[in-house]
Amino acid sequence: MMSNPHSPGRTTYPLGSGGHLSTGPEFAMPFTSTPRGASLARRLVAVRLHEWGIPYGTHPHETIVLIAAELIANAVRHGHVPGRDFHLRLRPTALPDPVARVEVTDTRGERVPPHPGALVDPGLDEGGRGLILVSRLADRWGWHPRPEGPGKTVWAEYTVPSTPPR
Repeated sequence: MMSNPHSPGRTTYPLGSGGHLSTGPEFAMPFTSTPRGASLARRLVAVRLHEWGIPYGTHPHETIVLIAAELIANAVRHGHVPGRDFHLRLRPTALPDPVARVEVTDTRGERVPPHPGALVDPGLDEGGRGLILVSRLADRWGWHPRPEGPGKTVWAEYTVPSTPPR
């Protein structure tokens, strides 16, 4: 089941003075734990960031979308339970610095990420780089058990620079 991403009352978040992300209501939505659901979730993250004042093609936009894409891919690949959705939450926070926080919740509680300090480069293996990438791009990341039932929430935060990096 999916809610309408273009529902009335949605709020855009223009960059405030100095190019900072404004705060306000979040974007939260369930998606099917399929490649199609993951693709839609990534696209909606990109759209929301642009609407909130982090334009397409900028370093912060691309970085936050990549962080979200990795967390979403992990939820679909490692947190999938047949018939259960994953949930995406994207929200801006403000002080002391503007931050974009991405949270992805799945219903598979027995498969949890390693402690951030325990991540190991997988070398030539085809998988296992997603959380290493998140740990290098995000300012902070972690996980916690899902409070309302089985599962977990993996989250990452990215501080939005007030001026674009060169």
